[in-house]
Amino acid sequence: MKAREWALQVLNQVINEGAYANIALDKQHRKVNLEGQERSFAVELTRGTLKAWGTLDWMLSFYLNRPLREIDPIIANILRMGFFQLFFLDKTPPSAACNEAVELAKKYGHGGTAKLVNGVLRTAVREPEKVVWPSPETEPIKYLARKYYHPVWVVKRWYEEFGFDEAETLLIHNNGAPTLGIRVQTLKNSVEECLSSLEEEGFVCAASELSPDGIEVFSHPPLGKSEVLRSDRATIQDEVAQLISHLVNPQVSEIVLDVCAAPGRKSTHLAQLMKDQGKVIARDIYEHKLDLIRDNARRLNLSSIFVQLGDGTKIEETGETYDRILADVPCSGLGTFQRRADVRWRKSEQQIKELSKLQLAILTSSSKVLKPSGTLVYSTCTLNKEENEQVIEKFLEKNTEFQLIPVEQAVGHNKFGEKYMKLWPHKTNTDGFFAAILKKKG
Repeated sequence: MKAREWALQVLNQVINEGAYANIALDKQHRKVNLEGQERSFAVELTRGTLKAWGTLDWMLSFYLNRPLREIDPIIANILRMGFFQLFFLDKTPPSAACNEAVELAKKYGHGGTAKLVNGVLRTAVREPEKVVWPSPETEPIKYLARKYYHPVWVVKRWYEEFGFDEAETLLIHNNGAPTLGIRVQTLKNSVEECLSSLEEEGFVCAASELSPDGIEVFSHPPLGKSEVLRSDRATIQDEVAQLISHLVNPQVSEIVLDVCAAPGRKSTHLAQLMKDQGKVIARDIYEHKLDLIRDNARRLNLSSIFVQLGDGTKIEETGETYDRILADVPCSGLGTFQRRADVRWRKSEQQIKELSKLQLAILTSSSKVLKPSGTLVYSTCTLNKEENEQVIEKFLEKNTEFQLIPVEQAVGHNKFGEKYMKLWPHKTNTDGFFAAILKKKG
């Protein structure tokens, strides 16, 4: 199987069947293991087409005489993939993009669809000026959204917060290749020992400057072949996500609750920081996700994690109380656009309003089972105030027994922020994250 067909199969799963991009990519790697440049091109083509999904559909509208939704879904993906190569991949010869797309259309469609694909792509090669791009002077938000393939409503928020130049920098960052973070299981080996082993396997990496038990990876061999990552010595986790457990700061013998725990990376980190002594209650609302938590705990050889099925908005019904709680709540994921190729096109402003209500409900429910003098950390991987600062402000208005502990006070510096931890991807070269530390009065 060639790279373009490999990519097309993933696109069909994500766009047509609703699969998550990262999961679909992982399954495809296991099913058809391409090597070398073919593998790199397939991943670049897949991620790039998914990131540019909305802009590609807009561009195609200038060349089609009917709506894209009326075209066979597989053929539509072939067109999207072809347009991404023609307009956004400089190293791909137009002739190769067109010819390979036509061959795919023949295989997955018929003569008529192959003719359609051939006509549309070759017209785009001859007449790229048919796409009327917005002007950066008169329509800066639409210009940024189309050029850097982000939803207009998202760009509007960042444009209003940062202005044109910095918003553009953030958008460019989001379209780059995601960095890889590794968290060392420090109960099994030190960061230095793990670094040495990874380097022997061909990783180019260094100790994280953000997380005390993290490693930043610059290049790596196929991850599935790494003995270190298959053992109990380390696990994949973004550097900033590692900071969240340090903000919780769990102690030996405490009982800690991870409210929305799947797939369990933060739960295992909490257990690790407690030296695997005490209890981490890893809770999630979805039964099928509990196995992910169990698998992570088992692989990292941690015995203090106890999995629990339950609704995060109804925790108080269990009657249990906890020394510390992590409420890493469901969110719009605006901080993960670089890593999660499809997420930018799956969210809307209306969803943010609904999410903020859910987030406040989870935070409120969590607060009711926290012991006096206990710590509650609220976190998201999104960047808008409705899901972050405003949720905390609304909570504190009605729960006067809680106080906000400034992040600067908790960690002893303001590198992550002063009042809240809020990290922007283009500034830290990581996922975007928000966290607030709440303390219940004794």
